[in-house]
Amino acid sequence: MLTNSLVELDRRHLVHPVSSFHGHEARGVRVLRSARGATVTDSEGRELIDGFAGLWCVNAGYGHESVIEAAATQMRDLPYATGYFDLGAEAPIRLAAELAERAPGDLDHVYFCLGGSDAVDSSIRFIRYYWHARGQPERDQFISVAQGYHGSTSAGAGLTALPVFHEGFGVPYDWQHKIPSHYAYRNPVGPDDAAIISASVAALRARAEEIGPERVAAFYVEPIQGSGGVLVPPKGWIKAMRDACTELGILFVADEVITAFGRTGPLFACEYEGIVPDLMTVAKGLTSGYVPMGAVLMSEHVYQTIAEGAGPRAVGHGFTYSAHPVSAAVALEVLKLYEGGLLDNGRRQGARLQQGLAALADHPLVGDVRGRGMLAAVELVTDKEKKTPLPAALDAATRLFDRAWEQGLILRSFAQGVLGYAPPLCCTDAEIDRIVERTRKVLDLTLEDPEIREVLRS
Repeated sequence: MLTNSLVELDRRHLVHPVSSFHGHEARGVRVLRSARGATVTDSEGRELIDGFAGLWCVNAGYGHESVIEAAATQMRDLPYATGYFDLGAEAPIRLAAELAERAPGDLDHVYFCLGGSDAVDSSIRFIRYYWHARGQPERDQFISVAQGYHGSTSAGAGLTALPVFHEGFGVPYDWQHKIPSHYAYRNPVGPDDAAIISASVAALRARAEEIGPERVAAFYVEPIQGSGGVLVPPKGWIKAMRDACTELGILFVADEVITAFGRTGPLFACEYEGIVPDLMTVAKGLTSGYVPMGAVLMSEHVYQTIAEGAGPRAVGHGFTYSAHPVSAAVALEVLKLYEGGLLDNGRRQGARLQQGLAALADHPLVGDVRGRGMLAAVELVTDKEKKTPLPAALDAATRLFDRAWEQGLILRSFAQGVLGYAPPLCCTDAEIDRIVERTRKVLDLTLEDPEIREVLRS
């Protein structure tokens, strides 16, 4: 089918996620045709480095034949098996065991779903059940962090703290509360790590006290905030928040949908500070985006409390595609690739990426460079001393994405003028260097925009 026909069909029928419906109709779709390694090719034959791994998810890179074969073999043998009625299949059973073996501490029980959003939604349901089983149904209040992202289901979007996921949807709900982000570059307490940690712990304690500590069920946090602009907490922040939750008797949930499976270096970002959450959500890199899958990992005490609370009754939560055998077969093969060299390569290339982007700090538009491993951001400003954001008239989210595309680079362009990076772990030295070089070209071109020049002259 000709590309122009596809564009028109897309315009008429396909609803895209997190888009302006009429804006997308006007712009039209860019059709991707193929991909290999860290490179994607569009319908016009243009090759681009995928500096964002799809949507933070193609961690292993595109086109691994072993993954494709694993899916095909499973489809031939057993394309579907329900987990209901005490039935199951080999691949998800083995995958649960492999994840439990590698996960921090006693996160030994795994519930599979289809992605990150429904993993978060499932965790909310399990947590509610947990507190009912403990005889404390009044613990029905949840706390998360400003600028955090926890999916876009009705419940998860309320834990998410980004306005676009709230406006017009009637969320957050009154049982969903926020504390300020650690956002070091723009933190009102300043850039001092100890001050940021102290302020965050105090904010959590104060919010719990305000709600009523006997009513708070759980605290949700990303080890690094992704969709909020790749916000990296100071070293020691996650552990301090984990310790505070333990003292307050609040369940601690690590949302590792973005950060797991080598994205920040280790298999799980919680390993960075040696913490063990009560529950952990994962997805994206679990299957490297080849097929849908997510998971909730539960600690022993959470699992046993729910099990004992239910007794002989069924725990009434499940999806048709929970523990899908094809997704599990893919995840098992992807895990082999990670441990067969991709994690090591990701660590090497992550260091190269961080070093390369840091070298952009001298550019007139760069206010902050931050990240860890193969997860990074460059925040743009028009005044470094005042940290003045890019002018709204620039429409940074669209213009910077388009400009990077023109330079042969896919990245994430946030509305607030932040460029986000999450390249596949398979990147070569040359590909990382091209990501940095093409970013500098984008910055140079943006410096010449009339909207920028007007601000700089004033």
